[in-house]
Amino acid sequence: MLRLALILAISLPGFAAAAPCGNTGNGFETWKRDFAKQAQRAGVKKKGLQALSQSQYATRTIAADRNQKSFKYSLDKFMQIRGADTIVAQGRKRKARNPQFYATLERQYGVPAGILIAIHGMETGFGNFMGDSQVVSAITTLAYDCRRSEFFIPHAIGALKLVDQGSITTNTVGAKHGELGHTQFLPGNALEYGVDATGDGQVDFYNMTDALASTANFLRKKGWKPGRGYQPGQPNFAVIQQWNAATVYQESIAIMAARIDG
Repeated sequence: MLRLALILAISLPGFAAAAPCGNTGNGFETWKRDFAKQAQRAGVKKKGLQALSQSQYATRTIAADRNQKSFKYSLDKFMQIRGADTIVAQGRKRKARNPQFYATLERQYGVPAGILIAIHGMETGFGNFMGDSQVVSAITTLAYDCRRSEFFIPHAIGALKLVDQGSITTNTVGAKHGELGHTQFLPGNALEYGVDATGDGQVDFYNMTDALASTANFLRKKGWKPGRGYQPGQPNFAVIQQWNAATVYQESIAIMAARIDG
C-alpha cells in the first residue's frame, strides 16, 4: 500500500522531492543543482539561476546562526548593547531635519516616524553598516542548512527573483542571514513588500527612501492600524512582532519609537 501511494505521488503533476539539506558544506554543490530545479519551477529565471550557481557555502553565516546570544539578554542589557540611547538621540535629529519625509510616509502607510526610525537605527545604525556578507550565498546556505531549511527556502527563492528583477546582484552584500538594505529585509519579504518610492522604476533597498517606504508598507500589510498604540498590549505591538520574533527586540523598538516621537 505504501509503495502504491509513493508511485501515485511521484506520478502526480508538480510532485518533486525537495533537495536534501545538510549540516556541513560537503553537499552544498549537489544541493544547488537540485535546488535550481525547484527554483526554476517557482519562476526563477536565467539571472537568478546563474546567481545560484555562483553562490558559495557561507561558513560565517552558519557560525552566526549558531551563536545568536543578544536576543537572550534582559531588556535593559539588550538596549544598552544595541545603543538605544544613541539611536533615540540621532533619531530625533533625523526626524527634525526631514519632518516632511516621515510625515508623508505616515500619511501613506499610517506608520509613525518613531517606529521607522527606531527600526532603521536598530538594524543598520541608519545605514552606516548594512552588512558584509554576500546576500545570495548567505540565504542559499541557510536554505540548504538543515536547522531551519523550510523557513529560509522561500527567502532563497525570493533572493534569486530579486536578482532577476535587478534589485540585487550576486555581489550585493547584507547581513549574515541574508537580510539586505537599510532596514535588513529578508529577501522573500523584500520581494513581496518592496516599494519603488523614488519612482525610478527600481526597488532599491540600499536607497533610504525605498527602504523606509518598503518597511512602512510591510508593517501596514501586516495589520498596522493608523493612530493606534504600539506599546505591549496595544493593537500595533503585534505588528512589530511580525518584523522580528524576539521579545526584547520588539519591546526595544516600542520604547525607542515612543521616545523619538515624544
